Amino acid sequence: MRKIIQECQKGNKGEFVHIYDAYVKKIYNFSYYKTNHKETAEEITSKTFFKALKSINAFDAGSGNLNAWLYAIARNLIIDYYRGRKDANIEDFYDLSSGEDLEADIDNKEKIESVKRYLAKLKPEHREMVMLRVWEGLSYGEISEITGRSEESCRMMFSRVIKKLRDDLPIGVLLLILNI
Repeated sequence: MRKIIQECQKGNKGEFVHIYDAYVKKIYNFSYYKTNHKETAEEITSKTFFKALKSINAFDAGSGNLNAWLYAIARNLIIDYYRGRKDANIEDFYDLSSGEDLEADIDNKEKIESVKRYLAKLKPEHREMVMLRVWEGLSYGEISEITGRSEESCRMMFSRVIKKLRDDLPIGVLLLILNI
């Protein structure tokens, strides 16, 4: 990916399509989890890649993490989206849909609703930590870059959240949350 970034920075913006193809689904899913609205998630995803392309020259491929950089752009756009809405609270919009048709199955729908209820009880930063670490599969370093917390702080927060979930949740719900 570093070579593609370098090509984009040299002015060959057509190479950016490889970055887009590699990350569009992840960024869309992240945006959808946060907004629970298809069109809004599409718009945020589009803006994320537009901003990334526009500022690709500012990205340091040698020391930066592209994955974390893209998520940080998306996260900031989501925050801006909610700041612009007087009737919305960013903490109310955590959808767990994975893009599969899980809700067609009644049993899965009940499990998803159960997971939503349990996650709604968590602090917003804890929900975000679970989403980024478990569903998005990001490293602690990437999460650190996205959230502005230290890697150790991210590790500790995730560990505490998982311990709390293990203590509080039925095993079936915990396994669904952890995507096992």
